[in-house]
Amino acid sequence: MCTVSGAIARGDARALTRALVQVDSRNPDLVAGGPGEGPAAALLADVLRAWGFRVELQDTAPGRPNVLARIGDPSGGTLMFNGHLDVVGTEGMVHPPFAAEERDGRLYGRGSADMKGGVAAMCAAAVRAFDAGLRSEILIAAVTDEEWASLGTHALVAAGIGADAAIVTEPTRLAIMPAHRGFAWAEVTIHGRAAHGSRWDVGIDAIRHAGLLLAELDRIETTELPRRQHPLLGRPSLHASTITGGTGNSTYPDRCVLGVERRTIPGETGDDFVLELEGACARVREAKPEFRADVRLSLAAPPSDVQPGAPVVQMLAAALRDASAPVRIEGMSAWTDAAILNAAGIPAICFGPGDIALAHAAEEWVPLEEIDIATEVLTRLALDWHRAPSASREQ
Repeated sequence: MCTVSGAIARGDARALTRALVQVDSRNPDLVAGGPGEGPAAALLADVLRAWGFRVELQDTAPGRPNVLARIGDPSGGTLMFNGHLDVVGTEGMVHPPFAAEERDGRLYGRGSADMKGGVAAMCAAAVRAFDAGLRSEILIAAVTDEEWASLGTHALVAAGIGADAAIVTEPTRLAIMPAHRGFAWAEVTIHGRAAHGSRWDVGIDAIRHAGLLLAELDRIETTELPRRQHPLLGRPSLHASTITGGTGNSTYPDRCVLGVERRTIPGETGDDFVLELEGACARVREAKPEFRADVRLSLAAPPSDVQPGAPVVQMLAAALRDASAPVRIEGMSAWTDAAILNAAGIPAICFGPGDIALAHAAEEWVPLEEIDIATEVLTRLALDWHRAPSASREQ
């Protein structure tokens, strides 16, 4: 395992990816006994100090620091490169999760695509741009906990750390992704009345009533939501995630709890989802007056939306063209920390090596060539960024 910063040549994105993947950084909030980001953060901090960055560690939880590293001149504006160091669990993987094996032009390992390849590319790009005459500042924000509650990027924003714009190097297959969906989770508790199974005249079946609500939610999913569209993200969606209820075959269930997830597009909020569910309950009640239910929003995270014409998008597209790489502007289905940065006034878009379809999968890998291309493109973007800060603030 490569843990010595001197073993990683200056600006070598492949070697840095390999070293980071070899460090187990499973999120302890997702995996019992997971070591967290501390060892990976220590390695990265050592590498970046050796490369000449001004490095600080920002505690977000015990033993789980953000790595904040700056290089260049802030008078020319600041561009943030943001990526997370935590990874999900490894159960069911079909190859060694932390061996960082290379074969057929791919580097395999948990976190290789999501997103240590992207973190390595952004760090290597920053130092390469500095060596080539960088006229602005690059802030590396290698953060904690994106896979759970985003403690890292929330802490970054809470500390007042800003930038003119940000690239979040999530795996996008080298497409520019200026927008992604949000999500909202709700719990609907349907109330019945417990009774002996023979007492149809007394019992109220909470589970059967939940079925009536599910039918109404199916109507919303299949007829209403397809009519709402975003140019890059398409339609929003809704699905039932969990269902619990009942105590035995001979008892009318007095309670049934549905977990429901809504994937939101820009312009929609978690509060909108609550109103949507309450409206569904009201329509069921019109047909079934004894229907009773409570709706509770348990968690919501907003969508992210930067216009394709925004300076950060157009400059990244120009950098791709300069690198003779195809320019593809697409929407991202998964949620990322870009939403937090955008909400804080930092225009943030996603761009990085690897495929999000391989994130959390039994087989996870990142194409080595994509790491190289991402590094080159981000280097070009960094070198041009001194022309953009004032424009990016006006988008």
